[in-house]
Amino acid sequence: MAKINPPLIDASEVKQHLAISNTVVIDARSGPDAFERYSKGHVARAIHVDLDKDLSKKPEDAAKGGRHPLPAIEEFSSLLGKLGITPSSHIIAYDDKNGANAAARFWWMMKAVGHEKVQVVNGGLDALVKEGIASATDASVVTPTSSYPVDKWKRPTQRIEDVEKAASDSRFLVVDVREAFRYRGEREPIDLVAGHIPGAVNIPYINNLDTEGKFLPAEELEQRYKQVIGERPSENVIVHCGSGVTACHTLLAMEHAGITGAQLYVGSWSEWSRTGRTIATGD
Repeated sequence: MAKINPPLIDASEVKQHLAISNTVVIDARSGPDAFERYSKGHVARAIHVDLDKDLSKKPEDAAKGGRHPLPAIEEFSSLLGKLGITPSSHIIAYDDKNGANAAARFWWMMKAVGHEKVQVVNGGLDALVKEGIASATDASVVTPTSSYPVDKWKRPTQRIEDVEKAASDSRFLVVDVREAFRYRGEREPIDLVAGHIPGAVNIPYINNLDTEGKFLPAEELEQRYKQVIGERPSENVIVHCGSGVTACHTLLAMEHAGITGAQLYVGSWSEWSRTGRTIATGD
């Protein structure tokens, strides 16, 4: 049976949605030159959103919330209104990292405000370019509307204290989606200290993808994740990465596989590693 609101959409399907008025396309490329890259080529009608300015709130201290904490719900509600997004909008998001970066974060944030019709382009920008529908260069015209009607995040997140307890409780599973070398503590290219949360298991987000950068079939992902999750309810699974962004890629993959309810630890390693808590290394 086909899913009513599948979390992924093939690039070949995007073009037919561009003629529908309630479609909102989000270009979620990140980095200091992201808007410049957007200006050189994007999907028609796509609106650029910035990970650091729009999808997170710059922290005063990364030890209290990590490098990409969520913005206040009022700020995100206002942003959605400025983007012209309403509860009836069909949102299609993409980035240039196979959905592993801000597109998945935007997807999770929309699901976290209760929005159902939101999808990430499977294969991201590369797939859209191959379809010939990412060649617009003019900035898209946005028709703002009122703030999105939401007053709280509706998807589960975990605080550092809860993650610490869960990591030593066999009823829970803490999943670290960073690259294996970061998990093992061999090298840390972004945060201050290398290693991982004691008790966390490593399932790198890149393992969600095939050799072409697209998500593996739902059935294969379901088998892989259920093998690790075991008999635990999905609500007892806590997913984290470096700063709460690529963790959303794994949450997206799990939802693609029909596994819903897993929780996000937004602060992730960038918070944990700055608090003086125990750090593990190796496998």
